[in-house]
Amino acid sequence: MSAPDDRTQKLRFALVGAGAIGETHARALADLPDVAELVTVVDTDPARARALATRYGAASGMEIGAATDLAAVLRRDDIDAVTICTPSGAHADGAVAALDAGKHVVVEKPIDITLPAADRIIDAEKRSGKTVTVISQHRFDRSTEKVQQAVRDGHLGTVTSAIASHAWWRGQSYYDSGDWRGTWALDGGGAVMNQTVHTINLMITTLGTPVEVFAYTARLAHERIEVEDTAVAVVKFASGALGVIHGTTAAYPGLDASLRVFGSTGSAVITDDELVFFHANVGDAPEIGMPGRTAENQVTDDDTLGPDDRGLGHRRQLADFIDAITTGRPPRVGTAEARTALSVILAMYESAASGRPVTLEGDPR
Repeated sequence: MSAPDDRTQKLRFALVGAGAIGETHARALADLPDVAELVTVVDTDPARARALATRYGAASGMEIGAATDLAAVLRRDDIDAVTICTPSGAHADGAVAALDAGKHVVVEKPIDITLPAADRIIDAEKRSGKTVTVISQHRFDRSTEKVQQAVRDGHLGTVTSAIASHAWWRGQSYYDSGDWRGTWALDGGGAVMNQTVHTINLMITTLGTPVEVFAYTARLAHERIEVEDTAVAVVKFASGALGVIHGTTAAYPGLDASLRVFGSTGSAVITDDELVFFHANVGDAPEIGMPGRTAENQVTDDDTLGPDDRGLGHRRQLADFIDAITTGRPPRVGTAEARTALSVILAMYESAASGRPVTLEGDPR
């Protein structure tokens, strides 16, 4: 089957990769029972595939299959879409195989760990005509949507700068939990590639096209990993705006992820998905000399997140993906912007290694 013919027909999914993020996807699909159905779980470890299938089959009252052979699953006509939850360096292999088999594809972030791998997915997307989304679940937070709408409407004036910070902690046990973690070959990097990618994506979609990056990276608090646990960078954007990236998994006991956006007539701060400061002006802003902090915080009660408002990003993005297939529109988060986020991260690594700024050339094809 290709796309469902109407909204009453569920999109049938195979989930590839039964690790922690695979469970997140399985839970999100289970929360969309009217439009999505998890048909099978694929993993190289049959016990792990069966365990995840059993958990979500039992929860939904359905029998969900388990498999180890992705190629065989892709030949089935009862699979419409595939969600790729494998280690980052294997994303392109699974995504390209699924697209070439005529399936729609969800790729967990990052799109992959190299630009040639990302381009393989984009090329397969084009030749297949199928829909692909790359997970950037915080794009679907109410806070992000409000801030980006204010930027589009010009209510922050000229956006001058932004700070994307991910100050998290990952214990040594996190990196020791899988042979692939903390490796260049499959993890593709450390704190920046796997955690800060979220706020980098938000910064890019808010400030526009990045054109130059200068960075430092370090491994300061962990052992037995090849990659960084701390990084800082400065990003120049085509608009002239400047951005700062700070990413670490060495901030014990784990603090916040935040995006701070500053403009000539307004500014906004998102902390742990919640809008905590917002000040915008429609038209000219009143002149302020040297005020200290007197600006009105325009955050409202509607911006406050309750317990039921958190952790909904994957569900919202999967719902957008399904709606995009059903209606024939592009998904809100596509492969091109995922590639741009990856290019910034790779430029950070290149800059840190060379000690020089790196110019971003964009997609040369």
